Amino acid sequence: MPIACKFERSLLDFDEYKLIRETHHPHIYAVSDEDLKRAQESLRQIRSKEQTLARQKRREVRGKAEPRGASFPGTAERPHQRKTVVTSAIKRVQKELKRRRAVEARAANLEAARKALAMNRAAKFAHHPSGEVSPGEDFRPLPSRRPRFEVPRSRIGSISQHTKTSQAIRDARN
Repeated sequence: MPIACKFERSLLDFDEYKLIRETHHPHIYAVSDEDLKRAQESLRQIRSKEQTLARQKRREVRGKAEPRGASFPGTAERPHQRKTVVTSAIKRVQKELKRRRAVEARAANLEAARKALAMNRAAKFAHHPSGEVSPGEDFRPLPSRRPRFEVPRSRIGSISQHTKTSQAIRDARN
């Protein structure tokens, strides 16, 4: 359930509210990543403190702990509400940091895809040098080192002819 900004303001002191206000919609986009991470750490400390106070007050109500002193009157409801406000602010900060990382990753993937496409297109249209000798270059093709097996021209086609003749002889026997 969303919490109204006026209710948040009534629960928090000025410095805490200023920190929480920066996590709301229009303000959070203007905050840098480093400031968001620092705010996240501060908010986690505040949440931890409020969680401890609420837990202590619940233990006092049940009779399992001694009261902490005169500086913490009232029920456990107020620290619990403050903890809820701070927790929702932490969630907003985490969501914004996650969104920013996704935008950066998407941009990196897009850049890598563009680079791969350019490389692919460049490979398709590779320039091949002509076969003629260039001036100043004296490269000659090396002769092949593989042995050459030359079949005499009289043997070309003789195998297939032999097969035809053999088959004709077998057919003639029947």
